[in-house]
Amino acid sequence: MKLSWRRRIAVPLCAALLAAAACSGGTGDDENVTLDYWLWDDRQIPQYQECATAFTGQTGINVKITQYGWEDYWSNLNTQFAARRAPDVFTDHLAFYPSFVQNQVILPINEYVERDNVDLGQYYPGLADLWVGQDGKRYGLPKDWDTIALAYNSTMLADAGLSREDVWEATWNPTDGGTFEDIIARLSVDENGVRGNEPGFDPTKVATYGLSFDNPSNSASGQTSWGNFARSLGFELLADGNPWGTDYQFDDPRLAQTLDWFARMVKAGYVTPLADLQGVGYVSLFEAGDVALAINGSWAISSFTGISGVNVDFAPLPTGPQGRWSIYNGLADAISANTAHPDEAWQWVKYLASAECQNVVGEKAVVFPAIPASLEVGEQARERAGLDVSAYTTYLESQNTFLYPVTVNFDQVTQAVGAAVDEILLGNRPAAEALTAAQQQVDSIMGR
Repeated sequence: MKLSWRRRIAVPLCAALLAAAACSGGTGDDENVTLDYWLWDDRQIPQYQECATAFTGQTGINVKITQYGWEDYWSNLNTQFAARRAPDVFTDHLAFYPSFVQNQVILPINEYVERDNVDLGQYYPGLADLWVGQDGKRYGLPKDWDTIALAYNSTMLADAGLSREDVWEATWNPTDGGTFEDIIARLSVDENGVRGNEPGFDPTKVATYGLSFDNPSNSASGQTSWGNFARSLGFELLADGNPWGTDYQFDDPRLAQTLDWFARMVKAGYVTPLADLQGVGYVSLFEAGDVALAINGSWAISSFTGISGVNVDFAPLPTGPQGRWSIYNGLADAISANTAHPDEAWQWVKYLASAECQNVVGEKAVVFPAIPASLEVGEQARERAGLDVSAYTTYLESQNTFLYPVTVNFDQVTQAVGAAVDEILLGNRPAAEALTAAQQQVDSIMGR
């Protein structure tokens, strides 16, 4: 899911606090338990409320759902960990859970999984493995997954003389940008109506940018910006494997080539300036007609299709020299170590990861459930609505996905690399120079 790191509060070291006492946001006695459950995506409240109602009917355990926006979610969660009042269960992210495990603020669930014979093979390949810590213990069951693709304004595409096939079959390389660079040039229009591929285009007075994406310095994975392009050159973030690698390769020339290309596109006026990416945001820019094409995660599909008056379609990312690739991320639900109701919390976590609940999630068609049969439910719902999201699923069919980095100290790494990415996209420093300096900081953070 969407990442934004700059104002995030560090995970507190709660082990000593947890040893001293245990309490929970949950309430009730043994016969009337209410679990507190937190999530960050407001678009998913209806399906999880439906799941909670069914769960209560079956178990007698009540569930109170609380939603916070992404930034506030992690800030509030960390505060509650420190105060020993964290919710009984909460939606967890791969970027954060290694620190939660390290600080002993979430419970391992492997004994519950084994006792109840939960079938880990029912989920998409690789998703269940992501939630096994370095200690060999399990800390979550898969609930959904996501990949990255392109949302485009089909009216703007047609006005530029481009077709669906042009975008679906686009190629990219960091030297001349392939056909993808031509596409975003043609989609870029200055205030005088001149397109980016025409003489006289003014990159300082752009009315519509060809391409936009989430703030690229938000995550050291480059999840919704440069990461997938670099992977199509053969770049791998961790030299010693993922999950749990520590040997980052930010000084790899292939990453420098990728980010230099993005910097050139910003300077050319084909890509939204960094100030807008960090301010208004790419979805708002797309909605306003200031952007024709946007790199986005599958979790944001409904944010685009819900835009009134804009015809939106989707396409996979362009094919690079070593293929078309997308980062592959998954979420799970975690149990707080301070819960007063671990057994009931486990029942809720197990239910959230079950086909019964994931079918409800699939039917609402907001995200992709972790169980293939539940995804089919979602695909049928989208088909009835006339929505084609195969741009996001094509990577699984071709097995061209790579895992979101699961490693410790990722927030600190992101801060170091994010500053370097900012310098590159602002044109203040060549990518190789900025990334070499960032790599030195990262090596220090990782104790290498």
